Amino acid sequence: MNDTTSNPACPNCAKLEKGLAELERKLAELEARLKLNSSNSSLPPSSDPPWTKPHKPKDRSGRKPGGQPGHTGHHRERLPAQRVNRVVNHLPKACQHCRAVLPEKAQPHDPPPSWHQVAELPSLVAEVTEHQAHARTCLDCGKITRAEIPKPIQAHTVGPNLAATLSYLSGRCHCSKRTVQEIVETVFDLPISLGSVAHFEEEMSQALKEPHAEALAAVRMAPVKNVDETGWAQGGKLCWLWMAATGRAVAFQIHAKRGTEGFKALLGKIVGIVCSDRWGAYAQLPLQSRQICWAHLKRDFQKLLDLGDATRAIGRAGQRAVKNVFAVWKDFKDGGIDPALLPARLQPVRGRFHKALRRGSTGADKKTKRFCRRLLKVYDALWTFAGTEGVEPTNNHAERMVRPAVLWRKGSFGNHSVEGCRFSERVLTVIQTLRLQQRPVLDYLRHAMVARRAGAPAPALCAN
Repeated sequence: MNDTTSNPACPNCAKLEKGLAELERKLAELEARLKLNSSNSSLPPSSDPPWTKPHKPKDRSGRKPGGQPGHTGHHRERLPAQRVNRVVNHLPKACQHCRAVLPEKAQPHDPPPSWHQVAELPSLVAEVTEHQAHARTCLDCGKITRAEIPKPIQAHTVGPNLAATLSYLSGRCHCSKRTVQEIVETVFDLPISLGSVAHFEEEMSQALKEPHAEALAAVRMAPVKNVDETGWAQGGKLCWLWMAATGRAVAFQIHAKRGTEGFKALLGKIVGIVCSDRWGAYAQLPLQSRQICWAHLKRDFQKLLDLGDATRAIGRAGQRAVKNVFAVWKDFKDGGIDPALLPARLQPVRGRFHKALRRGSTGADKKTKRFCRRLLKVYDALWTFAGTEGVEPTNNHAERMVRPAVLWRKGSFGNHSVEGCRFSERVLTVIQTLRLQQRPVLDYLRHAMVARRAGAPAPALCAN
């Protein structure tokens, strides 16, 4: 009888096997990161490497390029008479048929004139006003008396129009201080120092303090708002630019934290419904007060499709759900679905998607299982748009509103000081809000500067 005894495992072999498993895990993670691009993550398209597979082009329709028959054309609009500075009349002198001399004044039966408008810039050289305080010698006592330049005039070296333009170049055109300096010197023929550019930004920041608070209050009390956050920097230290937007107002706020503390600083006590992505800071919201962005989910499911066989099934199921949701939503926006019937139209999609997530939550792949379980916890927040007026299934409105700030950050790398952060959040708030309301930005900035220098309240920003 042969007794077989198993030898104890070699400690070194077990250690090597454990190390090998860890290396395989890290390799899989690195390979997955290499596959990330703008289609399966939040990375912008500009970050895609050259070897990224381009998006599948649309099938050819067989139609010629350009506007199609029945398409509403976009023509140059005639500016109104009050916008025209000068009119040049071109009069016919002789009849082109019988060569008779034509009258100079229009007759009652003459047709209206045709028109052609030409726009041109006037000379943009800055207008400089020099205030001189003259002195006079008294004929009786021989003493000299000098006039005083009024202190309100001495307080400023740049007028409100130019000061507003400097802030517009920074806050809307994303120009650096050196670029603003160059534009003023080149276009306006006015030497200006970098310190002066920073000084007028600070003055504009103070002028926009009340409008910023007004916009912040407006989005906080709105029944529906879109929220997003992006990285920023203050003196080289990472911080976060938070943003909340409605259809008529946008509010930006820079905060040191990206978590719950930063979110509460933006919105305070939550009122209404918040549309956002699935960032953890929004987990404090009740599900009935949330709408999770389906556009972000679309990229998540594409990522699962790209990772491999283990995650492909849930990726396909998710992409089908996204496609069906957007198709139903398009019909609804086009007027093909009554609002009361929208939940019923989405119910089949909702049921199939829930089953797919349940299957994924019990699968073999750990990441897929974790993703599905997390999504199931907030599942009801995926469908808030179906039963609440004014809620969209995506957070695209917030993405569009924060995009100018992202472009500004890429060129400026944030701000150097706390005062610079206040200027950025205030000027971004005012400019984006005015653009939503289709109001002239530069005109508002000028009036805000005039009010600041006069000690008067700033113009209303969010008035109905």
